[in-house]
Amino acid sequence: MKPLDLVNLTPIMQLSKGSSEVVVGLLDGPVATNHPDLASANIRRVSEGVDGCADPDSAACMHGTFVAGVLCAERSSSAAGICPGCTVLVRPIFKETPSAEMRMPRTTPSELAEAIVECIDAGARVLNLSAALGEPSTRAERELEEALDYARSIGVIVVVAAGNQGTLGSSAITRHPWVIPIVAYDLQGRPTGETNLGSSIGRRGLRAPGESITSLGTKGKPLTWGGTSVAAPFATGATALLWSEFPAATAAEVKTAVTSAYGRRRPAVVPPLLNAWAAYEAMAKASAWQRKG
Repeated sequence: MKPLDLVNLTPIMQLSKGSSEVVVGLLDGPVATNHPDLASANIRRVSEGVDGCADPDSAACMHGTFVAGVLCAERSSSAAGICPGCTVLVRPIFKETPSAEMRMPRTTPSELAEAIVECIDAGARVLNLSAALGEPSTRAERELEEALDYARSIGVIVVVAAGNQGTLGSSAITRHPWVIPIVAYDLQGRPTGETNLGSSIGRRGLRAPGESITSLGTKGKPLTWGGTSVAAPFATGATALLWSEFPAATAAEVKTAVTSAYGRRRPAVVPPLLNAWAAYEAMAKASAWQRKG
């Protein structure tokens, strides 16, 4: 079964390519915007600077371009291209350093907090965070918590990668009550061995495709990769498509549909599987009920 079918994204993608009014903040590496499969994508940066990647061989550029492909590449490409009609707001948080391996770059809680606020102030309605944190400190984590509180107060949905350390627990990001932590699962719907799990992740998060996923590479060839960074944009893209179809919905209504549309959640360290079509049906039912009311 294809990854999109496993999380029931295909029927929604047949209905819509997304709306440019829905702005997705991509907090990641820079994106190779000159890639031909991103030619028609509505991609912009938060601030003035280098448009694209200074070094296409950097791990940061490969990472950002891969995730952007899942979100907004042309649907005729090798990437998922979940919401190509949405606006993607790129806010690089990873430095472009050469890497022989496709390992997730790191950022600090303070840098991430600053990037979150900048994306929100620039108009983002959904944030995709696929970031490993370094240099933890009480003060820096407090700044990050305040930034996530700001997202909740403004009504910006935050989707985050649960992490790939294979641990049981939480982080300053995944324990926040507003975020949606995403666990990577294999083609049989089981959590991958390296994905992080925990009570806060199981309570508020989702599982999404995170094994053998193909998206855009920076050297003209598709790249196949895995992990929670890969899984997160599947949930982000689904959220953006839902909001595109139901533009009058509040952030809380969209978030509830994405995370709870398919039954009552039970305490567990493993979250349920994303079911995008069930979320769509729940929002359609609620919308019809509101019109009658």
